[in-house]
Amino acid sequence: MVLKLKRTPGLYLVGFMAAGKSTVGRALAGALGWSFADIDLEIEKEQGVSISDIFRERGEPTFRDIETETIRRHVDAIRSGAPSVVALGGGAFAQPRNWEILENNGVTIWLDCPFEIVCRRIEGDVIARPLAVDRTRLAQLFESRRSLYSRADFRVEVSTGDIPSIVRRILSLPVF
Repeated sequence: MVLKLKRTPGLYLVGFMAAGKSTVGRALAGALGWSFADIDLEIEKEQGVSISDIFRERGEPTFRDIETETIRRHVDAIRSGAPSVVALGGGAFAQPRNWEILENNGVTIWLDCPFEIVCRRIEGDVIARPLAVDRTRLAQLFESRRSLYSRADFRVEVSTGDIPSIVRRILSLPVF
């Protein structure tokens, strides 16, 4: 793992929506003195609309194309020597083409958050999270993605909101 990180100094946080990828990512980047990128926020800024609007108006396939291109840009910047922590959207790592881009270009860390906590965090926020409208479908999506997230280089359980503790656990992984 150390050689992989030295070759491409990027850490990619993956996991289900509301797992804490953005919050943990910012704190982790701060601890490392690296830059931080949130793929979903970047897409919204560049497109000038919310991800919900992209899903509704242009469809999920168009969103996934935009997402892949945004990830590719970050991987290219990291490969050229700009160390960064990148928070991916909940479905990004589930897309084979994104996984292939990330597989050899840094270290992926799965923030594994229990479904009950995910539901509590997104309660009342289904407008911003288009895939969270139907709780039964959300549970199915959660379960179907677990095996895909498990391909990450490391898994860190995030069953609490103790961000400093989560960051310490990530920093203790054998990649530094």
